[in-house]
Order: sequence, then structure tokens, then C-alpha cells
Amino acid sequence: MEREIKYLTLSQLQSLPWLAHGFGLAGFGPEHLQTNSLLSSFTPVEMNQLHSDRVFFLDRAPKRKLSGDGLITTAIGLLLIIKTADCLPVLIIDEVNRVVAAVHCGWRSTSQRILEKTVSMMQEKAGSQPEALKVGLGPCIESTCYEVGLEVYENFQRSGFDLQKIFSPARPRDKFLLDLRKANRWLLVENLGLREENIYDLNLCTFCQPHLYSYRRDKQKDNRLINFVGLKNII
Repeated sequence: MEREIKYLTLSQLQSLPWLAHGFGLAGFGPEHLQTNSLLSSFTPVEMNQLHSDRVFFLDRAPKRKLSGDGLITTAIGLLLIIKTADCLPVLIIDEVNRVVAAVHCGWRSTSQRILEKTVSMMQEKAGSQPEALKVGLGPCIESTCYEVGLEVYENFQRSGFDLQKIFSPARPRDKFLLDLRKANRWLLVENLGLREENIYDLNLCTFCQPHLYSYRRDKQKDNRLINFVGLKNII
């Protein structure tokens, strides 16, 4: 009898036989990567996540644990991992050049335009073309559950985001509701030239779904969802 699946995938990406990807549910931890028949052959690559705009291109497994919020690789057998508990995990796939990226998009990384830096590095290092990229958006806290203060609003304002598209007013007056999905979609489509139809979304709210971890709901610093992408060894 097969074990219960502990992560979700996007049907639009399952047609790529050389791609492994998933968005972990609560209870799916790093230890399960070694026992999962589809993932055990991979070398996992995790980071000390900083809520930054730091992105790394890997042609082999790093000798030490990196500190940043984005990983890119063309190397077969590396499993790029992003841990989240309300932030938005973003997976980027270049089918033409066989390049994948995993990016941690909380409000700080998003306001620093980390996806812009990631796509730019994919272009520079591997020849990726934005209009050909496919993107998977995993579970994150939805705007109706994500109240933020004036500091967050002003950070996005300084970074040149279209504030009307990503914020809505909340009460009290100095509070706002932030839509992380719309903010990152705006970067991808309006600024980078990705095609809207190539962005696939699970549309799950971490705060509302009990089978997902939410920092705002649970106030747990240790519980994180494991999100991953990698290139399989297929000829």
C-alpha cells in the first residue's frame, strides 16, 4: 500500500518528465525527501533564508549552507528547497534550456524584487527568455488574512510597485491588506514580460487551511512547509 502523498503538484508541470516539483503539506519534512521513491536520488539544497534579494546560481551542490532566498540550477540531481509558513514559494521552469529556480517571496523579498533578480540571472547564466518561462505559485497567506502596517506599504511604494493593484485598505486607517500573489504576478508579467497563461497557481491560503503551516495563525517558528524543484536524470 502506497504512503499518503505529503505534497501537492501542479498538473500543468507534471507533463515535463524531467522535472520534479512539489509544495509540501504539514508534516512533510526534510527527512521525507530521503524516503520518497521519487525524491530520494536527489541531493537537497537548503538555505539560511534571510527575507532578502540574494539569489544563487548552482552548477553543483554547495560545500556550505548558503544564506539567501533564491536558488537556480541547470545541474541534474539537485533539489532546490524553499521553506515557507505564509510567504509565497515560487518555482520557475525554463523548459527550453532545462533551468529551474526556487524563490522565497515574503513581503521583504518581494518588495526587493527578488523575482526580477532571479529571472535576470537565469537570462545571464543560462540564456532563459522570460516569455518562455513557466512559473508555479504555491500556498501562501491570502490578502484577506494578511494585514500589514504603513512600513510595509512604504517599502513597496519606494520599490515602484503599483500599489492599487496589490494593496487594499483595512481598519484601522494605517493598516493595509497585502496580496503577495498579485505583487509577484505584477513583477513577472508587467515588468519581466512573462506570459500570464504560463503562471500556474494552487490558490491555497496557509492561514485558512489546517493542512498547511501558518506562522500568523500558529505562532510557531519551527514549522515550515517544504517546497522543491529539481531536474531528473532522464535521457
